[in-house]
Amino acid sequence: MIGRRELMAVLSGAAAWPIAAWAQQAAMPVIGWLGSGSQSEFRRQVAAFLGGVAETGFVEGKTVAIEYRWAEGQYDRLPALAGDLVRQSVAVILSSGGIRPALAAKSATSSIPIVFLSGGGDPVAAGLVAISISPAAT
Repeated sequence: MIGRRELMAVLSGAAAWPIAAWAQQAAMPVIGWLGSGSQSEFRRQVAAFLGGVAETGFVEGKTVAIEYRWAEGQYDRLPALAGDLVRQSVAVILSSGGIRPALAAKSATSSIPIVFLSGGGDPVAAGLVAISISPAAT
């Protein structure tokens, strides 16, 4: 026969299980999107991106969050927008609309990975990526 104290201990412990399980769940990953243009201008790219993300099992708002920041063609806003994404503690920054948004993201963080789409310009010459040649390759 179980005593009253033992019963209360078991019940209070069982009540805490859902809370403990919830606390151990990983937070929803957040992707930061830094765009040089407007949301309507990049509508097709966003749709394609979300389709690709969905193919990997992620659904915006359910299993992944996306924070969008649009400069609306005002490139001087990019550093502040990139800084805002860094303060939001995004897991990765995706930059679109040329090299300028990627450079703004690179200036804002050295610890968050940056994925950039660049249809023009040389990312090495712009300072976005470095090439390292190993001595064995020469």
